[in-house]
Amino acid sequence: MERKVIAKLQGVGIYHAENPNVTLTPRTREKAGEKVLENLDLEIAEGEVVYLIGRVGSGKSSLLKTLYGELPLVEGEAAIAEFDLAALKQKHIPYLRRKVAMVFQEQILLSDSNVHDNLLCALQATGWSGRATMEQRIDEVLSMVQLSDKGQKMPFELSGGERQRLIIARALLNTPAVILADEPTVNLDPVAADGIVSLFHEIASKGTAVVMSTHNASLIEKYPSRTLLFAQGKVSEVDIRGLISAKSSI
Repeated sequence: MERKVIAKLQGVGIYHAENPNVTLTPRTREKAGEKVLENLDLEIAEGEVVYLIGRVGSGKSSLLKTLYGELPLVEGEAAIAEFDLAALKQKHIPYLRRKVAMVFQEQILLSDSNVHDNLLCALQATGWSGRATMEQRIDEVLSMVQLSDKGQKMPFELSGGERQRLIIARALLNTPAVILADEPTVNLDPVAADGIVSLFHEIASKGTAVVMSTHNASLIEKYPSRTLLFAQGKVSEVDIRGLISAKSSI
C-alpha cells in the first residue's frame, strides 16, 4: 500500500536569508543571502525516516527552517502537512507548527517548571483546554518517550538524553505529521544518541515522518533508512554503507 505524501517540493531554491521575516520578491532573492540549494525536488511520505547529511553550510538546516516556516520559501513550490509554503502567511505559522514539529540542537525548556508543566504550558499555548484531556495527553507522550516516572523532575535533574526525550515529547503533543530534527544527537553521549535515534524510528513506525540532519554516520549504519547527501548546491540519495566502504578503501 502506497504511503501518503507528507511533504512535496518541486524546483525549490533555498537561501541563507539574513532577515527571514521579510517577504522576498524575485528581484531581492539573490540579495537575500547565499543560495545553498537549487532546483530541489523531494517527496517525504508518512512514517518515513529521512536522514540529511553533508558539510556544515550545505543547506540542511536552512531546508528544515524553510519547512518549519522560519525561513520563507522564495523559489519553487512546496507543501508540507497540507500547508502551501509559497502562500504561507505569518498568521498561519502557529497552525503549521502544530503539524510540523521541530527538535533543535539547543535543548530549550522552561527551567523553572518541571517536566509535567513544560508539557502543560505547551498544550495551553497551542489551544488545548480541559484539564483531564490535557493530563491524558501528557501521560501519553511521556509514556511514548519512556519518561513516565519523570513528570515531577526539573529539567536540571534530567540527563542530556532525558532532556532531549522531553523535547521530543513536547513535539509529539499535537500529533504532528512530521518531526524535523536538526542535529538532535550532537550534544549527547553515544548511548543517549543511540536511544534518541531508536526512539525516532519507533515514532515513525506509528505514522509520523521524521526528517533528521546528522553527522553521525555510525547511527545511520545501525538504524538504516533513506539518506540524502547535501553537496555543491544539490541533494542526492545515497547509500551510507557504500560511502563509508568507499572512504575506508581509499
